[in-house]
Amino acid sequence: MKSARPSHRCSECGYASSKWVGRCPECQAWGTLAESGAVAAPLRAVSAGPVTAPARPIAEVELAGARAVPTGIDEFDRVLGGGLVPGAVLLVAGEPGVGKSTLLLEVAHRVAATNGPALVVSGEESAAQVRLRAERIGALHPALYLAAETELSAVLAHVEAVNPSLLILDSVQTVRSPAVDGTDGGATQVRAVASALSAVAKSRGMTTILVGHVTKDGAIAGPRTLEHLVDVVISFDGERHSTLRLVRATKNRFGPADEIGCFEIGDAGVVGVPDPSHLFVSRRTAPVAGSCVTVTMEGSRPLLAEVQALVATSGGGGSPRRAVSGLDAQRVAMVNAVVERRGGVKLGDADVFAASVGGVRIAEPAADLALALAIASAAKDRALPSGTIALGEVGLSGEIRRVGGTGRRLAEAARQGYKVALVPEDAGSAPPGMRLVEVPDLGSAFARLF
Repeated sequence: MKSARPSHRCSECGYASSKWVGRCPECQAWGTLAESGAVAAPLRAVSAGPVTAPARPIAEVELAGARAVPTGIDEFDRVLGGGLVPGAVLLVAGEPGVGKSTLLLEVAHRVAATNGPALVVSGEESAAQVRLRAERIGALHPALYLAAETELSAVLAHVEAVNPSLLILDSVQTVRSPAVDGTDGGATQVRAVASALSAVAKSRGMTTILVGHVTKDGAIAGPRTLEHLVDVVISFDGERHSTLRLVRATKNRFGPADEIGCFEIGDAGVVGVPDPSHLFVSRRTAPVAGSCVTVTMEGSRPLLAEVQALVATSGGGGSPRRAVSGLDAQRVAMVNAVVERRGGVKLGDADVFAASVGGVRIAEPAADLALALAIASAAKDRALPSGTIALGEVGLSGEIRRVGGTGRRLAEAARQGYKVALVPEDAGSAPPGMRLVEVPDLGSAFARLF
């Protein structure tokens, strides 16, 4: 074996390099690599060793240990792909106060009542504080255990004593391992704690949920390898001024990674909303200018969403303002340019404001046509006919393109009582009670409506 050589390790993500570099190749941070001693050169050959279990034909591998167990919270099970898988490790991240701990306490309560003991370990609150929250949301059960610990060894001792089917650690940044150097909540500590708990979860068949912090830009705090260590990564989003909470799976080894769960937070805790379309559409007796309804797809779920626009005379003294809320700013700018150039709507000297209703974020191209109609309606001060929706992607030449899942989108709109749908050509058949209006380009859409 060759002699040892100096090693440099990144203080942010733990990436190791044999030489110093100014920028970490893993996390792209500058000036974070520092010399950490010597590391032996790798061996040229590795001999065979003992195996954990012999290899078997794939058809003979048992599936009982990988079956998802429903939690009883339908919206949460939808995101997970059916429920909690024994031995799986989940990472739930969200801003402070968004409702992560409340939702997971309800999950622990449901699991304790149906699938055996559940253990909640809090590193941020005392057991009494968690008990008060459990009383408020009605989550008390004899098989639900609470502990307040910040040492990994103490957490593992509680796991040995309780033998839970579900472990919730709130949060992984507050627990430290005495066997590893590093500051509390730092990259080294977080990685060591997550690795140890993941190994315990796999060996015991115990589902483990780790609560993680987020940075000011919304990313999960800690090393990037934390997301690779877990099986499922869930983001918990919501505006402070709104009661709506959206749960998304950005990584899921056991199910779809594009599903969304909708919840409302209130005095009784976090409650699932099985039919959230009414949250994203304004309820008014008469149509108003600058508004159009579309249907977005969140995973396999079609959701009605309303796009609103306001076109106002610019005050002068500079470039017109373009403000966006809940929509992709670059896409709004593109649609705005197409509306002016291809649709003949003059917007060059006007302020244009565009937003979605209810705090939902719309990023897919299927909402382009609804956005274009909302902008044109606001500019002309003429409302769209009541009971009308619009689906389609707008190209730079003004053509309207088809989008995926048109049938499910139209069926959901018809179920909600909409009678007319503006769609691209060859969009398929209309559901009962709905009339399709095919528009090949933006000019045709404007001509039919205005």
